Amino acid sequence: METKEFIQKSDRVKSVDFHPTQPWVLASLYSGTVCIWNYHSQTTGKSVKVTDSPVRTAKFVAREHWIVCGSDDKFIRVFDYNTMVSVKEFEAHEDYIRSLAVHPTFPFVLTASDDKLIKLWDWEKNWECTQTFEGHSHYVMQSAFNPKDLNTFASASLDGTIQIWNMDSSAAKFTLDAHEKGINCIDYFITSDKVYLITGSDDFTVKVWDYETKTCVQILEGHTNNVTAVCFHPELGIIITASEDGTILMWNATTFRLQNTLSSGLERVWSIGYKKGSNQVAFGCDNGTLIVKIGNSSGCDSVNC
Repeated sequence: METKEFIQKSDRVKSVDFHPTQPWVLASLYSGTVCIWNYHSQTTGKSVKVTDSPVRTAKFVAREHWIVCGSDDKFIRVFDYNTMVSVKEFEAHEDYIRSLAVHPTFPFVLTASDDKLIKLWDWEKNWECTQTFEGHSHYVMQSAFNPKDLNTFASASLDGTIQIWNMDSSAAKFTLDAHEKGINCIDYFITSDKVYLITGSDDFTVKVWDYETKTCVQILEGHTNNVTAVCFHPELGIIITASEDGTILMWNATTFRLQNTLSSGLERVWSIGYKKGSNQVAFGCDNGTLIVKIGNSSGCDSVNC
């Protein structure tokens, strides 16, 4: 049972991220604004106009009380989320910044860009770029740290490949020709004994990859347009996928069968965020942010802004 618990109408939302302890969801907007919404009180907590360009990615760094944003003007910007005062801003790439990944323990942020590069930034060294990863031949859409080996990460590109990297080397460990069209999104999928990767593509499919054997073990077909976001939810044991077709599909992570289909009601879906230890999942869409409670039948409230 999926319940639409919170709907916040807004301009197009390109990314969503949950705060690990507060009842907050962070949304970065195509209009250049970043908002923190309180989904308990159903109110806008804080917002800041970051830039006139789309902000395609924003993440909480709770241990520093920060939000980190990447935008089409090529800048990374850091704000104190208690005061929304700027902490740092710098030009990070030569083209649009597509996504950010925050390391779970080290003071590191990975950025992926249309300049075909991935960069590693160390905020304890005043945001020095400590490594540049070069190997993709088209826009790099997303990167993700390996939860089983925090020195490695994966990247997805519109060149149709996945690349696996060590943080201490600028060259990829290996490359997989994964899709015939561009790959928009990637996530790790960990079971008790195996590591998998999930990829979503402009070929409308989602693929599951065995990390060790480097083979595709399952193709998830059900979307009718580009797949924009994929997410493995460890507590719920499901793979969640989202698409420009406006649907959210939930797949059993053991059998890979489609369990449920949810219409966003907010047009195209661009991003997925989940809260560890919770059954809440957030989605960023053309017309706002949606929070869904999975496996609960409480009511739904809607707020317009």
